[in-house]
Amino acid sequence: MNGKERRIQILKELETASEPVSGTILAKRMHVSRQVIVQDMALLRATDKNIISTTRGYLLYKEDTSKAKRVFVVCHDIDHICEELYAVVDCGGRMLDISVYHSVYGVINADLIIQNRREADEFIEKMERMDSEPLLTLTKGSHIHTIEADNEEILDHIEQVLRAKGFLVEENDD
Repeated sequence: MNGKERRIQILKELETASEPVSGTILAKRMHVSRQVIVQDMALLRATDKNIISTTRGYLLYKEDTSKAKRVFVVCHDIDHICEELYAVVDCGGRMLDISVYHSVYGVINADLIIQNRREADEFIEKMERMDSEPLLTLTKGSHIHTIEADNEEILDHIEQVLRAKGFLVEENDD
């Protein structure tokens, strides 16, 4: 199978997947190295394919315009990551991403796509297993999330919960 055929097959795999597919699994299915898959993903993204990379693997993101989305600016330390994730998913939200503003690099964004406690636990466990620092450590805890929910009322509730926990950065905060 040549590169073009492989990338078509990768897209088919991602279109039919109900969960993210790891690069390792794709590499085994395509009989290539994981590095070849990483390069294929870069080429597919360059052709405007909406492929995102999560901690659990690759996902072909199909935006659901029927869902409500809101951006939340939050601040907390590393010990409260799980509490923040649980607060969002327990209210019915889906944490799409995290962004931080770095004084040298500018905006750094990473896709998360966390929609339940199991996925939150897997994210935390992977960070611990890989001895990885979360992005919020670059900005003393300050970061931004895009959160998706079925409706605005759920997003309002998430906002209230984040505020009650002291995570939400209010507009007049410095």
